[in-house]
Amino acid sequence: MVDAVLFDLDGVIVDSEPVWEEVRRAYVAEHGGLWQPDTQRRLMGMSTGEWAEYLSGELGVDRSAEQVATEVVTEMARRYAQRVPVIDGAEEVVRRIAARWPLGLASSSPTRLIAAALDATGLAGSFGATLSTEETARGKPAPDVWLAVAGRLGVDPARCVAVEDSSNGVRSAAAAGCRVVAVPHGSYPLDPDAEALATVLLPSIGALTPAVVAGID
Repeated sequence: MVDAVLFDLDGVIVDSEPVWEEVRRAYVAEHGGLWQPDTQRRLMGMSTGEWAEYLSGELGVDRSAEQVATEVVTEMARRYAQRVPVIDGAEEVVRRIAARWPLGLASSSPTRLIAAALDATGLAGSFGATLSTEETARGKPAPDVWLAVAGRLGVDPARCVAVEDSSNGVRSAAAAGCRVVAVPHGSYPLDPDAEALATVLLPSIGALTPAVVAGID
């Protein structure tokens, strides 16, 4: 039985990972840091505080973590003001699923960017609970945000289906006890261990139907 469906935002509803990578790469280069080959993979799923610390510390950016967070998020908000890159078909999928189950949103994006994305898509009313990892002790791959969203909906995480795209997101949702539908981004494939944690692997968000959710054991 499925009592609720919990969505990630970045990479599932909004194709923002390439934008995040572009903005943070440029920021690191501008401020004396050194982008590493595994940086984008490591950043996916981190909370704002975690990735800001990572850029400031491990990558050698010459700004405090607080400055990093403020300046990068401001640039992302500027990009979103120009255009929110909604994934084709995602809005319709969310509305179809919302017609049958309560929905939650568990995102690593800052609260202001979540609000911008939901305003752009008109989906704010589809979610009974929305939470950023800014508001939890740990970001993904820790399970905190999924547990908190399930708690706000009043449902058992083990009776939730989580929809994720990234390796850290899949690890996070699985650690919370959710059954995971993975929809990996073409540019950021899942690590083998994360793929093994997914109950269902889909080629695109458009393939997520109520029948797929209802068929998950």
